[in-house]
Amino acid sequence: MTKHTQAPRLHFFSSNSIKLAITSLISITLACSLSTPAQAADSVKLASIVELTGSGATAGTNFKNGVNLAIKEINAAGGIMGKKIETTVMDTQSNPGIAKGLTKKAIDDDVFAVFGPVFSGSIIVSMAETRRAEIPNFTGGEAADITMQGNPYIFRTSFTQSIAIPKVANYIRRIALIKNLAIIYVNNDFGKGGNDVMLKSLDPSKTKIVADISTDPGQIDFSAAILKAKQSNADGIFVYVNEEESARILRELKKQGWNKPIVGETTLTGQKVIDLAGDAANGVRAHVGLTVDAPNPAIRAFKAKFEKEYKYTSDHNGMKGYSGVYILKAAIEKVGKFDRKAVAAALHGIKISTAAQPGVLMDVEIDNKGDLNRASFMVEVKNGKQEVILELPMIPTQH
Repeated sequence: MTKHTQAPRLHFFSSNSIKLAITSLISITLACSLSTPAQAADSVKLASIVELTGSGATAGTNFKNGVNLAIKEINAAGGIMGKKIETTVMDTQSNPGIAKGLTKKAIDDDVFAVFGPVFSGSIIVSMAETRRAEIPNFTGGEAADITMQGNPYIFRTSFTQSIAIPKVANYIRRIALIKNLAIIYVNNDFGKGGNDVMLKSLDPSKTKIVADISTDPGQIDFSAAILKAKQSNADGIFVYVNEEESARILRELKKQGWNKPIVGETTLTGQKVIDLAGDAANGVRAHVGLTVDAPNPAIRAFKAKFEKEYKYTSDHNGMKGYSGVYILKAAIEKVGKFDRKAVAAALHGIKISTAAQPGVLMDVEIDNKGDLNRASFMVEVKNGKQEVILELPMIPTQH
């Protein structure tokens, strides 16, 4: 059967009709361009790309909950410059490769900013994507090299190791007066970075490193590592591992009868670690950039709100996520528009007070690399809780 095609019909328009059509087309084009998400949406989109499963689940879950609490508060108060915040939560599974893929997905979704990952190994990989897309990226990661690569879109909500570790070293050297120190660290970007800074901070000093012991991420059995520390005749130990391993180390130290000073950083005395370690955590001291037990009205208010929302006590990661959203809010309001590049530029050198923005929890400064500076604390675990024993002032800004 032969198929016949009909010859196309020709339509003729008057010059007035053509002008009207062109005018209508221009109007439609302008309307579409003005309604793009980046310029005229009623909301601003953020993405939380965090560790909800795997070895980083404790850190990532707390960080995500802190971000969500801040978003809930800001939206209830009218949003940022009238725009409500939308958020998408994605699980990196504590895997850097997955983190990178999820970051690409968030970029495709045209998010304004990314929060996370928390683990240093993941953010070092994934932040290359937000840099290419010129999207501000906030992290709780502490590895020193995160902000040493000249990335103008990466910002910490935690201390860099180059600020935090020297504070611990100073405590070990001048206050704890430990002469012979054993170090146990985790062999990943986080642990190696911190160990390197500690070795440099204590050289030269009266404190001698008598054992420098590497352990694996996710390690279960620490009996050999603790035995090596004991055999070194150290009179103190510095523990620098992830939260998931910290409780295991503390229990093993107690099991082997270690009765000398145990000093660490933020990851050693989080509430989850304390709960898992039980009595083995009592007496441990650590430097923390943030703690819900600080004698600070804004922090105490955060602690109460977090506990009401999630039915447990936040650790430092929850505070990092929460304060990070308020830091972003302050920068957007400073710029006065939703412009990613302008906001990233404004974050460099920004100084935010709790008087102006209570949600930042403590007066804070961000330098030209994206590193954060503020006061911090030394804590001791007593009866299963952190207790602040010393406040360390903000390091003066270097010019």
